[in-house]
Amino acid sequence: MEVSIDDVVALLDGRIEGASGVALTGFASIEDAGLGELTFLANPAYEAQLYKTTASAVLVPESLKLSAPVNSGTTLIRVDDPYVAMAKLMQAFANSVDRDPKLLIDPTAVIHPDAKIGAGVKVGALSHIGAGAFIDKNSTIESGVIVGQQAQLGEGCQIGPRSIIGRGCVLGNGCILQAGAIVGADGFGFAPTDSGYEKIPQLGNVILGDDCEVGAGTTIDRATLGSTVLGRGVKLDNLIQVAHNVRIGDHTVIAAQTGIAGSTTIGERCMIGGQVGINGHIHIADGSKVAAKSGITASVIKPNQTLQGNPARPIKEHQRTQLALRSIIRNFETKQD
Repeated sequence: MEVSIDDVVALLDGRIEGASGVALTGFASIEDAGLGELTFLANPAYEAQLYKTTASAVLVPESLKLSAPVNSGTTLIRVDDPYVAMAKLMQAFANSVDRDPKLLIDPTAVIHPDAKIGAGVKVGALSHIGAGAFIDKNSTIESGVIVGQQAQLGEGCQIGPRSIIGRGCVLGNGCILQAGAIVGADGFGFAPTDSGYEKIPQLGNVILGDDCEVGAGTTIDRATLGSTVLGRGVKLDNLIQVAHNVRIGDHTVIAAQTGIAGSTTIGERCMIGGQVGINGHIHIADGSKVAAKSGITASVIKPNQTLQGNPARPIKEHQRTQLALRSIIRNFETKQD
């Protein structure tokens, strides 16, 4: 990477404060950045580092009022949101990496003759692309990935090592699967009989909207019939289970070790903490926020609530209950003494 600070300012629609024309060669944290490197200040807790850094450029909030002078060799780039601006810069850098056509397809990769691979697609060692699969341009398939028959990947997807995309599953543009993610495992469907359980074939698929990200070790089950659907911009952390026929609305984010039972619908722009358990066949309203380790056992009808507890309730109600319970316990212990 080598880019002029002026190009960075133009890309971010920022405002320069200091020397222009500076050459930038890389990124670093604000504690470690030095000559030629760009960093950012998003958390006020790190402001003291701004006055010590020797970075050539720092992204800072437009509203920041300096309490001390910065290093004479450091240029400030003022933007509305340094964290978002840094993310855009790093995306631009990642997308600018040269793709030598002679090095794109590893010789150990197996690509079915009926599969279609777009321009600039990279396929890593020991990956397998099934019959009728389609991978759009500039996507990256890392080592050991399996793309099932008739699966479709949009433009610019990044598929991490040892991930699996099952037959007929569809990923939109710009989707990211971290290492070991599975999209399209069989849903957990069994019919009880006198002699045990009869497996119900899972004939549906999984559809991911544009710009979804699926964390390492996360599994999204295919639908029994129809589709398991993640909307645009959904972000799933590591080790999450999404069961068959679940639907997750646009721009919802879910933290690690959460489990979602089958046929549940989660609305748009929800935020769900780690280790949350969500019952099947229920609906969670748009804008819901669920605290870590909570259990959602019934539908959440009112939008934009914050919920906590097991079973989860509005957070103020949960907190009042906890305070009352502690008071009862203290009174009981006092009487015991």
